[in-house]
Amino acid sequence: MKFAIIKERKNPPDRRVVFSPEALVEFKNKFPQADIVVESSDIRVFTDKQYQDAGITVSADVSDADVMIGVKEVPKTALIPNKKYFFFSHTIKKQPYNRELLKTMLDKNIEMFDHETIVRENNARLIGFGRYAGLVGAYNGFRALGLRDGLFELPKVENLADLDAVKAELDKITLPNINILLTGTGKVAKGAKEILDHLKIKQVSDALYLTSEFSEPVYCMADVMEYNKRKDGTVGDKYAFYKDPSGYESNFMPYAKQTDFFIAGHFYGDGAPYLFTREDAKHPDFRINLVADVSCDIDGPVASTIRPSTIADPFYGYDAKTESEVAFNAKGCITMMAVDNLPCELPKDASEGFGETFLEHVIPAFFNNDADGVLLRAKMTENGKLTDRYNYLQDYVDGKE
Repeated sequence: MKFAIIKERKNPPDRRVVFSPEALVEFKNKFPQADIVVESSDIRVFTDKQYQDAGITVSADVSDADVMIGVKEVPKTALIPNKKYFFFSHTIKKQPYNRELLKTMLDKNIEMFDHETIVRENNARLIGFGRYAGLVGAYNGFRALGLRDGLFELPKVENLADLDAVKAELDKITLPNINILLTGTGKVAKGAKEILDHLKIKQVSDALYLTSEFSEPVYCMADVMEYNKRKDGTVGDKYAFYKDPSGYESNFMPYAKQTDFFIAGHFYGDGAPYLFTREDAKHPDFRINLVADVSCDIDGPVASTIRPSTIADPFYGYDAKTESEVAFNAKGCITMMAVDNLPCELPKDASEGFGETFLEHVIPAFFNNDADGVLLRAKMTENGKLTDRYNYLQDYVDGKE
């Protein structure tokens, strides 16, 4: 079987790749029967020469490969019929802008494996760039704080070599006494926590956070059952909430009254209560004035996230009174960081981390008859049709949704 690491063709350019040269060497050593080729690219964080120096074949034409592995969406015109493809298709939530992409893959008899659909039996994600989104998102939040309040100047992550350089820059700053709330417990939240812990910010419990004033920077990590509660007053259950959030309402306001800087690292499911609404943000006791929304759901659970921002221009302000965008440093606004492609800022580290998990969880399935069902669960399309697991997308494909 021949595997191709394909060139990223989406604009703006993404320098990430699923496998670093070192990871492909490990791939070859573990599975010598695999044939591997890298498509030539002038934008990738690792150069063609670095792959060649590692003994990996680089070619401008990879059309003879069986399995095509990329990061972002492949343009419809670049899709080769009758192949297996791995990339983030951004279709599983019925995103309207990629409906034609999914239709094209069906028309071209492509077997699609979305990185987001590579999951355990319990549907927990096996691979992803979440940690790096959390790392960069938290850093960018502190960068916004320094710029807005004239406290310090952190350089852009994209101008730094790697994660070690990012942490070295954080070592130079001194923080004011602020209360920081971090939502979530997954890879994104853990990445953000890595930054908070590197800064030696004290972590405190929910009970202490909600009832105390502090003379030093502190942070609280809140899980879904802390900022949601059952409408009937009974004790909530996390897993029941995930299955059916309809009986719950937001319990976020107590946190909003105690928080200066909010890092949104949670996963938001359909039908779940919003964390805070536009009306909540108008409340005189609403204290949050800085949000790093790593999750970045637009006009969703974080009311002040009214649009995604960009790596080039990562910050904007939200005026709660007028419900409109203002300058990121406008008086009385909520300063927003809502970049929706954060891992792109750390392409080397993100690529190395992704390749590690992909080699661990996905590649063995091609050589052990998919013993754990990883490929079976991940496969979205086959023989020009949606697989049973993804048949809920049929109306979306047909343009009825």
